[in-house]
Amino acid sequence: MTITPGNSSGEIDVSDFDLMDLPADYVPNAHSYFAALRQASPIHRNRDGSYILTRYDDLVTAYRDPRVWSSDKKAAFGPKFGTSPLFEHHTTSLVFVDPPDHTRIRKLFQSAFTRKSLAALEPRIHALVDGYLDELADGGEMEFVSGFSFRLPVEIVCDMLGVPTSDRLLIREWALSILGALEPVMTDQQFQDGCAAVDNFKAYLRDRVKERKANPDGGRDGEILTALIEAEEEGEKLTEIELLHQCIFLLNAGHETSTNMISHGAHEMLRHPGEIEKLRADATLIDSMVEEVLRFQAPIQINNRRALHDTKLSGTAIPAGSVVHLMIGAANLDPAQFPDPECFDITRRPNRHLSFGLGIHICAGNALARMEAKIAFAKLFQRFPNLRLVAPAALSDRIRFREVTELKVAI
Repeated sequence: MTITPGNSSGEIDVSDFDLMDLPADYVPNAHSYFAALRQASPIHRNRDGSYILTRYDDLVTAYRDPRVWSSDKKAAFGPKFGTSPLFEHHTTSLVFVDPPDHTRIRKLFQSAFTRKSLAALEPRIHALVDGYLDELADGGEMEFVSGFSFRLPVEIVCDMLGVPTSDRLLIREWALSILGALEPVMTDQQFQDGCAAVDNFKAYLRDRVKERKANPDGGRDGEILTALIEAEEEGEKLTEIELLHQCIFLLNAGHETSTNMISHGAHEMLRHPGEIEKLRADATLIDSMVEEVLRFQAPIQINNRRALHDTKLSGTAIPAGSVVHLMIGAANLDPAQFPDPECFDITRRPNRHLSFGLGIHICAGNALARMEAKIAFAKLFQRFPNLRLVAPAALSDRIRFREVTELKVAI
């Protein structure tokens, strides 16, 4: 499946649109479906009673009020996962819990993302990127996902948790299985693979934690496993189960979204060579370039919330207990917020996209993701101004994550 540039005509009939039964052309033409939903049915009801939200202001409302819009997934994941390892993981991870547990865990988790910790990682990011670009120079071409955009964030997040290089492909397979279970529709095989991945991940991390407790000074610069083990707030530490699942969450979220961000960024820039020239002429545009990549191709396309009380969104009554699907990709292209939203413009300011979320659940690793992207793109396009696409990017059929599976480039 290759990316087909979307349009905003709104001519698609979305009267029967359902997130659990998507049309075959949805993924490559997601932008067109977003436009049609925003215009014809911005608070769109699925057949299961859940709602799809596509307008920027409605997503902001849901993100900003956790007293009404819950992130807790026990009610939603109970029927889906039962009492399985997947249920344990996805209801313990920071992103899927509400205050007061969220407040406590986030404070402990955030202590591992200090400026000092991130600064310690920066030389490593530079070295890794330089190495990948040397390989591209030597080979003349590269499959960019496996050769660059996957390797960089997975190396960094594994460094952060003390995972040896030899185990990193194994970690990737577990992560894909666990995150794959979050898709709206899941097969029996995906469920079994996801449960096995959680169990294997926990056993693996228990060994890493045991090693680090025995040798707390043995980590490399930027490693945060010790910080997570020792983090304490008002006398409280993470329980063992909380620690293991926050580590799994960090490993999964820390590389999945960054991989997709870097893949899409390279693809969009190569589709728009004029933007590469802008960046080469003015290196200070790197910040706004990264933000535009995040807006235009949101690495995570869907978040979810559940209404704790009867409420309204843009005048539409939403009963208590209803699940809403926050379509981040659609909100990031809302013309009410972003002028000429289908135009990829690295000079765009302001650019208040929602790709890292908003409110209390804003992505804890957003500063690290931005640092990786800025170093990667700045070096890539300065070193290889004539980099070109061999073929359009190939997309997976996943809908929660905007995943590039293959991107061939050449110099």
